[in-house]
Amino acid sequence: KKIAIIGFGSQGYGQGLNLKDSGCDVVIGVRQGGASDIKAKDYGLKTMSISDAVKQADIIQILIPDEVQAEVYEKEIKPYLKAGQYLMFSHGFNIHYGFIKAPENINVTMVAPKAPGHTVRSEYKDGRGVPSLIAVAQDYSGDSKEAALSYASAIGSGRAGIIETTFREETETDLFGEQAVLCGGCSALIKTAFETLVEAGYSPYMAYFEVCHELKLIVDLIYQGGIEDMHYSISNNAEYGDLTRGNRLINSGVKAEMKNILSDIQSGKYANEFMDEMQNGGGKFKELRTASQNHLIEKIGQEIRSSFSWNNVKKLDICLKIFIRSGYGKTLLISYNKYVLKIQFIHVKLKE
Repeated sequence: KKIAIIGFGSQGYGQGLNLKDSGCDVVIGVRQGGASDIKAKDYGLKTMSISDAVKQADIIQILIPDEVQAEVYEKEIKPYLKAGQYLMFSHGFNIHYGFIKAPENINVTMVAPKAPGHTVRSEYKDGRGVPSLIAVAQDYSGDSKEAALSYASAIGSGRAGIIETTFREETETDLFGEQAVLCGGCSALIKTAFETLVEAGYSPYMAYFEVCHELKLIVDLIYQGGIEDMHYSISNNAEYGDLTRGNRLINSGVKAEMKNILSDIQSGKYANEFMDEMQNGGGKFKELRTASQNHLIEKIGQEIRSSFSWNNVKKLDICLKIFIRSGYGKTLLISYNKYVLKIQFIHVKLKE
């Protein structure tokens, strides 16, 4: 089947290139002459206008931001749809909340990789993949699930796992996870802990390391083997503090507020708030974003990260020669190529 990817952001990049490498007939629908058009072509992908891409496609995967999908759909997608086409999404937001209403003779499916687009791509290139959720909202042709499974496999998810869900479940749990834990909850917890230490007179640099920098180390352990695997890897002191203090922070009051957040998501209150904000210029959103960007933790973090050697792309190659008196030696070549550290051992015959 011919596939049209609408948009070339993070997911458009990852899914589009993976589909191409899997031998699929894929085209990118973007504004011609724009930055995304140029970028997609640089990666060797064919591009055309959104409307032209829709006209020639069997599967139309919409990968533009949630807040603009409905407008683009009405103007550049819906007028050119044909019976039996597959309208696909990687997030159920616009279908679940009714901002997009597809004709009855169109299949509506979802393939949602559980990772950012650049990870979708890097895992595929490494011979792995990321898990994907699939769902069917309308099955006009009777084979929408099979089409979603095939698409998910082509982007590499067949290597990791494909889980069937519904548009409602994916949308509501995804929004809740982002707001309560992954983005909102995590960001607020880090900033509040940072402020607590700084206000108590501790160095902001120490505060950054303790409540922000080291978080990745803990998350990596949880990602690898779950919470108990993390407990196994940390000290008894750290584990005891976890088990006796964690519930003092995330208590019944926090859980009650989580339920309120979930209720706003389930009722559509949050969705309408978000769409109203974005359609009216996003003034409040911009103010909140600016305040977050100006928080002290951002200044301290930037200063600390700039000192990490692997973050300095301007470093020259460093050659360290280790001479061994046995007659042979090794040259340890440490080459900084952007963010990648390449270590190469070169055996050399030493002349007496």
